[in-house]
Amino acid sequence: MVDLTVQPFNLDADAIAWVEDTVANMTDEEKIGQLFVNMGSSRDEGYLTEMVQKYHIAAVRYQPGPAAEIWDQNHILQTKSKIPMLIAANTEAGGNGAAPEGTYVGWEIKVAATGDKKYAYELGRISGIEAAAIGCNWSFAPIVDIYRNWRNPIVSVRTWSADPDQTLELSLEYMRGIMESNIMPAAKHWPGDGIDERDQHLSSAPNWYSMEEWDATFGKVYSGLIEAGLPSIMAGHIALPSYQKHFAPDSNEFTPATLSKEITTDLLRGKLGFNGVVVTDASHMVGMTAFAKRRDILPMAIMAGCDLFLFFNDPDEDFGWMMDALRDGRLTRERLDEAITRTLGLKAKIGLHKIADKAAILPPKEEAMAKIGLPEHLAIAREISDKAVTLVKNTDDGVLPISPEKHKRVWIIPVMGPKNPMWHSKGPGGAQILADLMRERGYDVDLYVSLTDKLEGLPPEEAAKVVLAAYAGKAPISAITDNYDLVISVAQVNGLMQPTERVYWPASKGTPDIPWYVHEIPTVFVSVACPYHLADVPQVKTFVNAYDHQPHTVEAVLDKLDGKSEFQGTASTDVFCGLADTHM
Repeated sequence: MVDLTVQPFNLDADAIAWVEDTVANMTDEEKIGQLFVNMGSSRDEGYLTEMVQKYHIAAVRYQPGPAAEIWDQNHILQTKSKIPMLIAANTEAGGNGAAPEGTYVGWEIKVAATGDKKYAYELGRISGIEAAAIGCNWSFAPIVDIYRNWRNPIVSVRTWSADPDQTLELSLEYMRGIMESNIMPAAKHWPGDGIDERDQHLSSAPNWYSMEEWDATFGKVYSGLIEAGLPSIMAGHIALPSYQKHFAPDSNEFTPATLSKEITTDLLRGKLGFNGVVVTDASHMVGMTAFAKRRDILPMAIMAGCDLFLFFNDPDEDFGWMMDALRDGRLTRERLDEAITRTLGLKAKIGLHKIADKAAILPPKEEAMAKIGLPEHLAIAREISDKAVTLVKNTDDGVLPISPEKHKRVWIIPVMGPKNPMWHSKGPGGAQILADLMRERGYDVDLYVSLTDKLEGLPPEEAAKVVLAAYAGKAPISAITDNYDLVISVAQVNGLMQPTERVYWPASKGTPDIPWYVHEIPTVFVSVACPYHLADVPQVKTFVNAYDHQPHTVEAVLDKLDGKSEFQGTASTDVFCGLADTHM
């Protein structure tokens, strides 16, 4: 039985009675529906009504869209649903995770680079205000993974630190901030990412730590959050072989936590004492789907200790297969009722059971829109940029500060990775933003057009000729040194659903994309995304991490290169990538 009187629920008698009465009066179909979190494919009222009335879903994590549309969607969901809903957003980096017009505050690693925990609180607080305004009451954040492997492309900028103490401290601050808006955080990704170099979207990616190593790192973080009243956790498709073998020596040691009773019940609920809600990570990720047939994965996740299953693949199939499992005993009624009790307990903790008029669950629309993207929130984001930009390396004393007097002629070289639709940006890239700013400050700037861009749209025969010419062609060093006083490489390489976060170098060994000329001309390398490019350019003597390409971030970078302000950021992970030559 679930004890709703203790953390993280702390419910009174009326709230507990609502939970118990709701469970007692549900049909089997309604109970099965309460195991699912939907990712909506439409904001049409008919579609949304069907999802809550035919499939009885417990929650949604919706597709991004304009704030006004999201408010309308969430209003329909709450007013049409028999049971109040959990509505989640991915506020990992700010209110922009709830709606694009929301404030991007900063990736967790950028916030950590400020060295001031108040900004982790501000990230949570601003996220909470803006997400709650449009009807969200649940957030899949903070990310509490510990980044120990620089090759891991999914975590990268999306977590605080390599240090468990800093990770816990900043996670607690985020949690405090977002819960001020009555949004329930879901820390992720249990039992901890950042050790393997693969992305669980695309592959198995176990946590290889021994029990002792895990206890001292991830275990310390989760124990601290649980003690502080963390209400929910997202389980990743991440195996923990050491503890799997400890609890069940004969089991498959590579069982992802979402499907492992040993990891999500015995370790999380048993050893760590977590009493709150567990939701799976997205169920179409290969870390889960590669383990077993989907019809078996569905009940397996609930029996493992997860209370909510994230996303239908096909609603009819998934709902039917979960019903089949209830009928044939692979999903027990005891476990089903326990999962629903926790989910309803979380809804009661939010206070949804007290709101008789479901239309009143959301704030009035006009009032809500006035809370999105506030100037004072952007001011905090600008502060973070100023304090976070990090001078990782500067072994060439003569380069900084730069100025139009010393470095009038500047060549800016965009450096890219594989094209990644997950990080599609509508606006100009970091290199273009920097070029425009430098021109305004009196620099003469040329923006390099890469070989990759030159090939865009060319027929294969012509593209082959261009590549061969670039590969074979050589130019005198003076072609650079006689025309430029400074080269700035601007790398914008984003991971997530990519097998790597490495730079995508062109075929030619001598093109300017690769900073081979660092001994010929002053060269500065600025990363406006992945912080770990020193592994690919160890020869660079001046290296700056900016963490994103927001205009105010790029402006802060230029202010510091110009000497108008000091570099203040401190790296919270090993940006030297464990390699000796990156320090040269």
